[in-house]
Amino acid sequence: MTESAAYTIGSEVDCSDGVCGELRRVVVDPVARVLTHLVVEPPHRVGNGRLVPIELVEAAAGERIRLRATRAQFDVLDDAEDTQFLPGAPGQWGYGQGQMMSLPYFGLGMGGMGMGMGGLAMGGIGGGVAEGPQTVITDRVPLGEVEVRRGDPVTAIDGEIGRVQGLVIEPGDHKVTHFLLDEGHLWGKRRVAIPIGAVEGVNAADGVRVSLTKDQVRDLPAVDIEGLPA
Repeated sequence: MTESAAYTIGSEVDCSDGVCGELRRVVVDPVARVLTHLVVEPPHRVGNGRLVPIELVEAAAGERIRLRATRAQFDVLDDAEDTQFLPGAPGQWGYGQGQMMSLPYFGLGMGGMGMGMGGLAMGGIGGGVAEGPQTVITDRVPLGEVEVRRGDPVTAIDGEIGRVQGLVIEPGDHKVTHFLLDEGHLWGKRRVAIPIGAVEGVNAADGVRVSLTKDQVRDLPAVDIEGLPA
């Protein structure tokens, strides 16, 4: 496992000419079991993440990821979120549906709330939820693929065992080899790696399901990946 690359969600992501943001979530092809995209959010620009194709990753080690792209190139990558007016929203400002530009979602102070739960509805300009056209924010995920977030539940045969912290990838073909999770109670947590062969499914509703019991997970060795603490 020492030659594998660990993608810990929350890691800082560097462009070739400086920091470009933080890894917020990852996108996986669940059939091929490969990592396809990273979602990187620029500093101080909440909800303005970019979909970064895995081919742009130059290296991933420890808590840092390096891209083979400049910040200018990063800024023109596809948006990771869509912001749209709710269907049928009345044109309270004298404009009809489709005649107004959707606004990116800045500074709501709610972290990822609403991103994996059908979006976040909010009012228009002015200080509270109000009379303006309502909008909804949703994650953009390529067709047939699924996103994985830090904190998604990991469930064994006999109950929940922990929360997703990241993935371990084979650098050559981007195959997912393990899911990283923190297992145990606050006073006895350790980071373990669940082999991909034990993963039965990944989806937004249920998180990650594995074909192991809690005792089998506890018997797994702690993570020992170069550059990543156990």
